Amino acid sequence: MTATVWTLLPPIIAIALALITKEVYSSLLIGILSGALLYTGFHPLTAVETTFTIMGDKVGGNINICIFLVLLGILVSLVTKSGASRAYGEWAVKSIKIRRGASFATSFLGMFIFVDDYFNCLTVGTVMRPVTDKYNITRAKLAYIIDATAAPICIIAPISSWAAAVGSSLPESSTIDGFSLFLQTIPMNLYALLTLAFLIWLMAADIDFGPMRKYEQAHKNDDLAHLAETHVVGGAGKVSDLVLPIVVLIVMCVAAMLYTGGILDGVGIIEAFANCSASTSLVLGSFFALIFTFILYIPRNILTFNQFCESFTAGFKAMVPAILILTLAWTLSGVCSGDYLDIGGFVSSVVQNNTTVTMLMPAIFFLIALGLAFATGTSWGTFGILIPIAVAVFGDVPSTMLIMTVAACLSGAVCGDHISPISDTTILASAGAQCNHIDHVSTQMPYALLIAVLCFFGYLAGGITGSGIVALAVGAVLLVIATLVIRAKFARRA
Repeated sequence: MTATVWTLLPPIIAIALALITKEVYSSLLIGILSGALLYTGFHPLTAVETTFTIMGDKVGGNINICIFLVLLGILVSLVTKSGASRAYGEWAVKSIKIRRGASFATSFLGMFIFVDDYFNCLTVGTVMRPVTDKYNITRAKLAYIIDATAAPICIIAPISSWAAAVGSSLPESSTIDGFSLFLQTIPMNLYALLTLAFLIWLMAADIDFGPMRKYEQAHKNDDLAHLAETHVVGGAGKVSDLVLPIVVLIVMCVAAMLYTGGILDGVGIIEAFANCSASTSLVLGSFFALIFTFILYIPRNILTFNQFCESFTAGFKAMVPAILILTLAWTLSGVCSGDYLDIGGFVSSVVQNNTTVTMLMPAIFFLIALGLAFATGTSWGTFGILIPIAVAVFGDVPSTMLIMTVAACLSGAVCGDHISPISDTTILASAGAQCNHIDHVSTQMPYALLIAVLCFFGYLAGGITGSGIVALAVGAVLLVIATLVIRAKFARRA
């Protein structure tokens, strides 16, 4: 099929429906079917057959990603059920002596649990509520700390469910290694890096502004004991039962990457990482982490054998939404690939000779991703749609502009997800903190939008200069200026 402007229709339909309905599953499916109809000349039965042929090929080609997500979900369920997170909370209550310490302990736990944002939100909230309550940190501030160390840390962590999703979002025809591309986006992921830096500064300076400041002043001395605790975990686990499975997961995944990259055949470490099969490595690493967790928990009666096995189905259920989004995003990418509609061929022919448009791409993709993720409440669906388009624009070579534009997609997706009232992570952060959801959204939004503005100008500067270093430097300088202004205006007075 010759690539024409009509090839843009499927992703446009998916994006438009997502913005209108705020529901990503049906929007992606309708976008897929519209593309199949275009490809088959509007033959309904053939279009449906084509859709499921592409879906089957995509799921089959990415089955290791699905397996990894299920294994990760099981591990998350096991650690939660063991009571290890509760043990961390009890240790923190005894060890922390000041307000700043409570904030930093909360953020540290969030940064440590980087393998999955769902696990992060509920675990951190459940564990740290007693600690933050003790030092009069409001539930809205707790919810912000949780949210700011969930998706932002997961999107820059190489061993996480997010890394697997990003790496598998590339078009099937692409020769770029998805894991290698993800690693290269980390220093250009402005929203994640600036959010984490801003959070650390807020906690160190003990400063708030906007709705958060008003909420802190109005609710600082509230008696929070009446709020229901709905995410209590049991078990006899210790802090080590939280730390060791995660450490082993990381170590085993890294070791598996070296193994699949040919380290045993005499290949160098750097070359082994470059040549590894990331999806296979993640499956191997998570499998051996589960074996380790079994050996760690069962002989010590942390969990019974039946409780251990119950976590299999619980972990699978927790990952069903993520797997469904990925399946649909993969299928839409397949419909738009060179084997079918060839959206890449059309988009590349339009922009490859237009220097001005090319320079603006990182900033433009950042804004589109932000708006789409805000409307749909999902990061994964957003970059599943946009990353293949970015690859189509800049070609199948990992250039600086491609890496920066993909990083902008990830940044915008996380930012939009961060401020969306219908985002699963935003909702889970509210639930984990036992905070009124609207209070969380309204107090968090000015913080997130401030960082979004800094990111936009950073990507604008980076696109104009063609340098990711410039993008990060501009964002960092603007962040310093913003913190100085905030300190001058809102610094706490004794």
